[in-house]
Amino acid sequence: MDIVESIDDIQVQYPPEGEFSSADLQWTKFGTAEHHDDVAKIPYDRVEEFIIGECSNVEYPTRFHIERGRKRSRGSLKEFKIDEYLEYRLYWCSFGPENYGEGGGILPSRRYRLNTRNRAARPQSMRGCTCHFVVKRLYAHPSLALIIYNERRHVNKSGVPCHGALDRDALGPGAKKVPYICSEIQQQTLSMIYLGIPEENVVQKHLEGIQRYCGSDAKVNNMASQYVQKLGMIIKRSTHELDLDDQASIRLWVDRNKKSVFFYQDSSEADPFILGIQTEWQLQQMVRFGHRSIMAADSTFGIKKLRYPLCTLLVFDSRQHALPVAWVITRSFAKPDILKWLKALVDRVRTVDIGWMLSTFVIDDAAADLDPIRDVLSCPVLFSLWRVRRSWLKNVVKKCSGIEIQREIFIRLGGIVQSIWNGLDSAAAVEDFIKDFADQTAFMQFFKDFWLPKIEMWLSMMQSLPRASQEASGAIEAYHVKLKSKLYEDSYLDAFQRVDWLAHKLTAEVHSCYWLDRYADEHDTFQNVKETYIASTSWYRALQIPDTAVYFDEKDNLFAKVQSQKDSNISHVVWNPGSEFAFCDCAWSLRGNLCKHIMKVNMMCENRLGRKSSMSYHSFSELLTALWRKPLDDSIELDKAMALTRQILDQVQRLVELTSAKDICTVVDNLPLKWASRKARTAPRKPLTALALASTSRNERNNCSARKNYRKRRRLSRLR
Repeated sequence: MDIVESIDDIQVQYPPEGEFSSADLQWTKFGTAEHHDDVAKIPYDRVEEFIIGECSNVEYPTRFHIERGRKRSRGSLKEFKIDEYLEYRLYWCSFGPENYGEGGGILPSRRYRLNTRNRAARPQSMRGCTCHFVVKRLYAHPSLALIIYNERRHVNKSGVPCHGALDRDALGPGAKKVPYICSEIQQQTLSMIYLGIPEENVVQKHLEGIQRYCGSDAKVNNMASQYVQKLGMIIKRSTHELDLDDQASIRLWVDRNKKSVFFYQDSSEADPFILGIQTEWQLQQMVRFGHRSIMAADSTFGIKKLRYPLCTLLVFDSRQHALPVAWVITRSFAKPDILKWLKALVDRVRTVDIGWMLSTFVIDDAAADLDPIRDVLSCPVLFSLWRVRRSWLKNVVKKCSGIEIQREIFIRLGGIVQSIWNGLDSAAAVEDFIKDFADQTAFMQFFKDFWLPKIEMWLSMMQSLPRASQEASGAIEAYHVKLKSKLYEDSYLDAFQRVDWLAHKLTAEVHSCYWLDRYADEHDTFQNVKETYIASTSWYRALQIPDTAVYFDEKDNLFAKVQSQKDSNISHVVWNPGSEFAFCDCAWSLRGNLCKHIMKVNMMCENRLGRKSSMSYHSFSELLTALWRKPLDDSIELDKAMALTRQILDQVQRLVELTSAKDICTVVDNLPLKWASRKARTAPRKPLTALALASTSRNERNNCSARKNYRKRRRLSRLR
């Protein structure tokens, strides 16, 4: 739209009789290229009808009050410009300017109260709305009015709707009588709506939550029902497309969700696109379950379908299920870029817990750069085989016909990985494998194109890093499968190429799903949700299989049979038992997953004599052997190794004592005493925080100056 610099170039509009709004007018850009507003020229006697029409907005019902006004008498100006006013009035939406809602900065309050009829009375209605316009009665043409709309949207400073049907936090009329709704109840209600739970059940659970604070009341029940309907309407009407251009849309999303973004870098010629997402609840779970524990990465999700691959950082909760605590959307895996978002994430966590640290980090990609992990997190790194195992098994089943051929190829692939610990030549093993199965052209073409160029890198990484356990690999894979079902169920396939869709999907549906899982487990509610959550990993399902349902081949140790718990007439055969590359004929395993039958058989193999050890145990044994052989006798290296081993032994003993103790008091009584200072040895005291130390030092300086002034006054009094 062209910018007009003269009011004379703006046509006078004559809307139809009755009330009308801004939607009924044609707006013109007036001003300069640097600063311009939307303006319209109408007869002055139609201004009141315009204001009434603006107040009757369906999506944002409100009232406009006069924030500021000035008048001039006719003939007071000898010389005037064409846009000088005879009357000037600034109309502001009555849901502003203070902001008591979430999001946006605090706008300055008015210094005085305006005695106008249209002023909203309650402070709860001051939501920070920035919608306002100016009405000028023109000095040169008193019969005409110039409407200057500075902000036509009813949004706060962050660009988020702050009242009306699209506002998540709007209190609406009768705000003083609305029952207390804490963030936990609101998140519970949102999660249930996102998961498609019927509205009647959502209202019932919502009522149970608010009745803990304000009791049962017919009016409260009615308001709770309206609240749930409003949230449902908001979710249905909300859209991820804030702008037709995806890059502009994600900028708006980041600006509106600053609390959930720990790092953002827009794409440019020099820098790649990086978006780090972490909600406040995820931050709490990262502090809770990540401190002195294990964190893992599902590093390259959606590398073929999504515009930008998704990396998920996971911690393991109280049931050892993988819990997403951060999402990073980027295509760059370069060391400087990883350092940027990883340092930002750790700094954010340590603002909550300054002593937060990891024990171990698990990776699943051999191409991952280990230096940023070791530099920032300062912890050992483990390697998980779940990704390579899943890729090989899925393509073997897909591209090879006959379950016997599929079994033999998959077991041979496992043998290639096993060769790095048996002292065999892995390159020769790969060459023999290609020759022996040359007739399987479809799979061999896939293997040569995608795996042969990088097989040496993967085997080298597997040999250099300790293996992650079967339980950890199964938990990471369970998260991957669940995330895949949540994201790829969307029928709008074009959305896969939009970052705003991915960010919206993660923070809305995926976040709500995991929040409700944890809430149901911790509060023993939503029994169906809780049972599904507990049984979501193959490790837990394997523990439910009794040992008597497993039968081993005692003759050649080639296979094991697991009897089905649902139908005793059905048994599943697990070939190559005891290995991470065991092959099962159940439907879940043939989709590429690590099934419960393989996990159960491998659990029992650990306690059976004559069974080969797992790859995780092989790597652990090699690590211990390397530590044992490294130091020379009577050397400083031996002293360092001895000190480190002693430190590890002490930590293991304390952990065993803590987990086996029935009463925590017995553990606390055996801890060594730590004196805070000499003066405080006879009384308990709390450790000083940085703020307390700063205030203490300031108090000492003030006391010191006071003593000096007191001595000076005493000397002066003696002289007198």
